[in-house]
Amino acid sequence: MAGLSAMLLPQMAWAQKKPVYFATEGTAIHGYDAVSYFAAEAPVPGQENIAVTWKGAQWFFATQQNRERFESNPRAYAPQFGGYCAYAMAHGALSSTDPKAWKIVDGRLYLTHSPEIERLWQGNVAENIRLAEEYWPAILYR
Repeated sequence: MAGLSAMLLPQMAWAQKKPVYFATEGTAIHGYDAVSYFAAEAPVPGQENIAVTWKGAQWFFATQQNRERFESNPRAYAPQFGGYCAYAMAHGALSSTDPKAWKIVDGRLYLTHSPEIERLWQGNVAENIRLAEEYWPAILYR
């Protein structure tokens, strides 16, 4: 068992350098309210005083009600692929995202790096999701 632990320690240390959720300065979705993507016509910035820590990142919310909705089922609102760019993920890479470049598909939130990349991603959404799912979450451990 000690041998296995010794082999896994370098992998675990490397994984710690790549957080499960992309978070600029520790804040998920650049401070945008994850619930607002589902509840409003456009995402809205959250407030620092209405926040929760989940999966190593701070998540900000526009309202206390949105925070409570998130806390009751964070996986329903958190972006897919850890909030990393869905298009980059489909190509086996990690990339930052723009909170204004997004799409909800089958009740799941996907973010992309920019509006230009979002247009590329939307060229074949189903295939891009399928490819990205092949890389996620193993890509964090490379």
